[in-house]
Amino acid sequence: MMQRYNMPELADFGNNNNNFLSRLECTMLLGVTGRNAAGKTTIVEWFVNQGWDGCSCSDAIRHWLRENGQEITRENLTQGGRTLRSQGGAGILAEMLLDRMDSEQNTIIDSIRTPDEVYALRSRDDFLLIEVNVPLDLRWKRMQERARDGDPVDYEFFLKQEDAEAIAEDSSGQALIATANLSDIVISNDGTLSELYESLEILTSTFNQNV
Repeated sequence: MMQRYNMPELADFGNNNNNFLSRLECTMLLGVTGRNAAGKTTIVEWFVNQGWDGCSCSDAIRHWLRENGQEITRENLTQGGRTLRSQGGAGILAEMLLDRMDSEQNTIIDSIRTPDEVYALRSRDDFLLIEVNVPLDLRWKRMQERARDGDPVDYEFFLKQEDAEAIAEDSSGQALIATANLSDIVISNDGTLSELYESLEILTSTFNQNV
């Protein structure tokens, strides 16, 4: 794994990672991991607005749920992910995305939740994993403000969900802590939306200078 970088260091990203950057060609594949309400989808949407393709490991689960006549809820997505991983291995969701992905197009993937998904995506030399890091209390506040369907409305249930997604009990579960430990870049999204966008502009400009 390459050295991890926090956003304030990204201006020197290319200078310190020539070995990695020399592997990059015209396209890139980025993955995003992080806890609930960290801003993962906001980051993916920003890249899509820059012309990137955007997808999610959850897309494979949604397709499977539709095929099986199940409603797309957070609970069903979680259980569907467990079922698919138990049947196809812990990296199956990423493998399914790779099979459908246009390798000639810059792509960013939301909601990477297991180390095996990272290992599957690293079959491509141009893959980088971004961890979005936000303090727990701030994420809870943002979750209440966004009021997304399926989000916990009770703080104790929120904490229970956090624990359930942090460490996998078996190969079919989510393992967000272990996945974050594999990240190449860490974005601390504890500021304003404008500050997040500025960080993303720094990141993409660094890529553009070195490809």
